[in-house]
Amino acid sequence: MASSGEQVARLSWFSWDPTRLLHLTATFFLAYILLTAIRLFRRRRWTMESFTKFPGPPMHWLYGHVHEYPEDDRALNNLYRNSKEYPCASPFWTGPFSAFMIISHPEYAKTILSTTEPKDNVSYRFIIPWIGEGLLVLSGQTWFRHRRLLTPGFHYNVLKPYVKLVAESTKVMLDKLERLMLQGSSVEMYQHVSLMTLDSIMKCVFSYSSNFQIDSENSYIKAVHDLTYLTNLRFRCFPYHSDLIFNLSPHGFHFRKACKLAHEHTEKVIQKRKESLKNEKELAKIQQKRYLDFLDILLCARDEDGKGLSDEDICAEVDTFMFAGHDTTASGISWIMYCMAIYPEHQTKCREEILHILNGREALEWNDLSEMTYTTMTIKECLRLYPPIPGIARKLTKPITFFDGRSLPAESLIGISIYCIHRHEDFWENPEVFDPLRFSPERSDNRHPHAFIPFAAGPRNCIGQHFAMNEMKVAIAQILARFELSPDPANPPIKIPQLVLRSKNGIHLNLKKVI
Repeated sequence: MASSGEQVARLSWFSWDPTRLLHLTATFFLAYILLTAIRLFRRRRWTMESFTKFPGPPMHWLYGHVHEYPEDDRALNNLYRNSKEYPCASPFWTGPFSAFMIISHPEYAKTILSTTEPKDNVSYRFIIPWIGEGLLVLSGQTWFRHRRLLTPGFHYNVLKPYVKLVAESTKVMLDKLERLMLQGSSVEMYQHVSLMTLDSIMKCVFSYSSNFQIDSENSYIKAVHDLTYLTNLRFRCFPYHSDLIFNLSPHGFHFRKACKLAHEHTEKVIQKRKESLKNEKELAKIQQKRYLDFLDILLCARDEDGKGLSDEDICAEVDTFMFAGHDTTASGISWIMYCMAIYPEHQTKCREEILHILNGREALEWNDLSEMTYTTMTIKECLRLYPPIPGIARKLTKPITFFDGRSLPAESLIGISIYCIHRHEDFWENPEVFDPLRFSPERSDNRHPHAFIPFAAGPRNCIGQHFAMNEMKVAIAQILARFELSPDPANPPIKIPQLVLRSKNGIHLNLKKVI
């Protein structure tokens, strides 16, 4: 038998000892901090060695380069300045331990975009709790399968009926703007355009007629705006790269609340449609519909083995398309309107072309879109100067060598600055000059194919780019047919790069009814 002393010792070991517990907790915590610090410093050293052949602007020991990119138009201006000083590519440190190689040359972009390299695991990781693991963030065979299943949803036969739906939503917005115009002051356009594109996407995705444009205090719009802002904030604030720190912060709480609102918005409609599909009569109605919406295609999609998308996959793809299909086009249309306002001679030419095509009709039809020659060139020039997505990111899974002989190893983080590529002086003469004729056939034929990439390029380009271009054409045509646009000198826009290109103070325009 154990002696009484041994029994006492055993009891003392298993007994509750707050001091011992506190000591062990502190030891484990310090060990965790030490191991994390070692890992971070190793990562820093590896990144600096990997980027040694790519000079860049001086970095702050703590902030990296983030402090040079405040939340105003200096961010993009400084990025563009650096792209001219350090051609092709230069490092951008988001803090003391993490850096992206920012690409600003079309040939460098081609080297990356011609591959199927996945999105980076930093900035895109931050939006997964919001949009799920859909086409935007997937990689490998899963991405390939989803891309193949979703591609039929963007065939022109599917997109054709959407023109009328977009026209209906645009008319609702224009009627509202006409009432606001009577107040005699400029109108902040982004909020109204965002509601219009949400209304359009709800019709095209769900066949759902909403009152989003009337209910301007819509919780979903607020949730999307908050999620965009908080994701950008998290990317810029290095401590927030830690899930633990971000989730415990007030910003993390706000992010989760906004995610919940956004998910409830989509899940409610998806479940309603799935329930209706269980009814054979409802299924027959869907099959006889005059057009298929995006949800129809997701629910009916099957691969060669007869397998469809899971409920989780469907929710992720819907959330992805709801974001990409309304927030990006809202940005594009708003900045196109601004360009039309500050370049009235081009606005006039576009209006003349549009009125000639409409020939007394109120809205465009599918066949009209191909006739908008000058307007399309003008829209493309607007997208060149104000790309809705100012940058995209990738993570290398294997080493890559660029045309000038410089290389980057696997695991490198790549940022492709669409904003800077669209202004590269070797490919765009007088890049800050607004000139729609840049996109005439004779001037476009010999241009580098990656000098203009508003929808990215290569195998991972934007699957919905034709939908987006059609929506922008329809909306701009109806806007110019109804109103003359002019800028508000007291409220010039301050462009800021978040997930999409926004204006910090909105886009304020004066409206005048076309006679």
